[in-house]
Amino acid sequence: MNIQELLQRSVEQNASDIFIIAGQPVTIKVFHQMHTLEEKRLLPDDTRILITQIYEFASNRSQDKLQEKGDDDFSFSIAGLSRFRVSTYKQRGSYAAVIRVISFALPDPESIGIPQNIIKLADIKKGLVLVTGPAGMGKSTTQACMIDYINKTYAKHIITLEDPIEHLHSHKKSIVSQREISIDSESYVNALRAALRQAPDVILLGEMRDYETINIALTAAETGHTVISTLHTLGAATTIDRIIDVFPANQQHQVRLQLAMSLETVISQQLVPSADGKLIPVFEIMNTTPAIKNLIRENKIHQIDAMLTSSGNSTMTSMENSLYELYKKGNITQETALLYATNPEVMKRKLNIR
Repeated sequence: MNIQELLQRSVEQNASDIFIIAGQPVTIKVFHQMHTLEEKRLLPDDTRILITQIYEFASNRSQDKLQEKGDDDFSFSIAGLSRFRVSTYKQRGSYAAVIRVISFALPDPESIGIPQNIIKLADIKKGLVLVTGPAGMGKSTTQACMIDYINKTYAKHIITLEDPIEHLHSHKKSIVSQREISIDSESYVNALRAALRQAPDVILLGEMRDYETINIALTAAETGHTVISTLHTLGAATTIDRIIDVFPANQQHQVRLQLAMSLETVISQQLVPSADGKLIPVFEIMNTTPAIKNLIRENKIHQIDAMLTSSGNSTMTSMENSLYELYKKGNITQETALLYATNPEVMKRKLNIR
């Protein structure tokens, strides 16, 4: 099987990820379940050939980075099929790859279970919007839907900084500049600094990875830009703590003040199995009301979870409240609600489990 046949079959079977690893048959992930495409186990020579073909599809990209550094990240497209985000790497001396399948068409939020009130959280003039959650939980898709909503609704300059670019945005009411780290700019930090000189209204920052990137993102949000970014954290309180902890102790008070001023929303999301075997998104939403801002300023972040649990409406709610609503509607089982709860004890009380 060559790489084009492999990719074609994977797309036809609605795969989200493809695994090419020596010692294992080609494997795909469909709705969080693993399936092999064929019985034959790949040998190191097989993975090397397939990965060489991947690089040829990616405009004959050089394999130097993979050979010298041991891993590489990039994306490519096959006309009429799909886009693919690739992470190649060495393991046990052989080449391996994990490929994420990305549709050419931007997803329709309603059809994949993202409610309009989530998308409209991007409806702000300035400030920081964070979409958080574990890897593979649909954060990039939610961000892409937000960018598309802004693009269709407002005349703005949107700059996306991604590593690599996933969803492609055409110019609609807005102008969209999409920059890929390592191809269009050396690093997130350099690209973000440059973006502030490029008359942006909205900046999509693929990931807030380190102290310097977070620092510049906070400054951009403070100075009148909308910044949409992500962290691999689950829960608003955990996310805020993670940002503050990146900074030295003598700067943390100032960072709390900056967050209280510039943070607009934290959306935490998970993909959970539905009762009919599919995956549906579930959200925790924290908007920075005056009360939330005060908790951040006074370093009482641990109280945020209780405030979200007691709120329980469409504009501000905890993960437990959202899971419980799905359970009441029959969309998920009791076991799923418990498994994905960030506070199982709260979830047990809601479910009347002793």
